[in-house]
Amino acid sequence: MQITRQADYALRAMLFLARLEPGQRAATSQIAENQEIPPSFLAKIISQLSIAGLIHTSRGARGGVSLARKVEDVSLLDVVEAIDGPITLNECTQNPDVCSFGETCPIHTVWCETQAELVQKLKAATFDKLLEDEKQKAK
Repeated sequence: MQITRQADYALRAMLFLARLEPGQRAATSQIAENQEIPPSFLAKIISQLSIAGLIHTSRGARGGVSLARKVEDVSLLDVVEAIDGPITLNECTQNPDVCSFGETCPIHTVWCETQAELVQKLKAATFDKLLEDEKQKAK
């Protein structure tokens, strides 16, 4: 599994917003420039993140983009799934019937366990923890 470029950009944009003071907004142009994201691509990402309830957007002179939740309430999993949908390493993890070997396949268990571990790791990686790691690395 490889994360899509769109999900990677979404994670960068969310990290940028997480660094702001609570309630502070950023212009999409500011995010695009700072995170080196093509503006037209960022517009689509912002729309998806807004629909998922991860960010607030507002227009006008005082408009911009801000987080819709506290940094401790947003995980990497939330962002990746908002952009790419549920993480699935193999179709059989969701529907064993697609495989002619079904649940007797010895690889099926490995796929399911690996997927569960990946999902749990991404769920545990909240933006407050990422910011803390960033501070520690800066020392």
